[in-house]
Amino acid sequence: MAKKLAITLKKSVIGRPEDQRITVKTLGLRKLHQTVVHNDNPAIRGMINKVSHLVKVEEQ
Repeated sequence: MAKKLAITLKKSVIGRPEDQRITVKTLGLRKLHQTVVHNDNPAIRGMINKVSHLVKVEEQ
């Protein structure tokens, strides 16, 4: 699991439940179209799964 994941916020968190907002913030995303890179691990995958409708994920 040494791969990296590039996570991009594609949709706004306005009007979304508070737990989804916190998850996006925890991933390090603040603005639309911002991309962050994280190591691929089960915790990050779980967060991505929770907000999969808001983000785009690319493996690096």
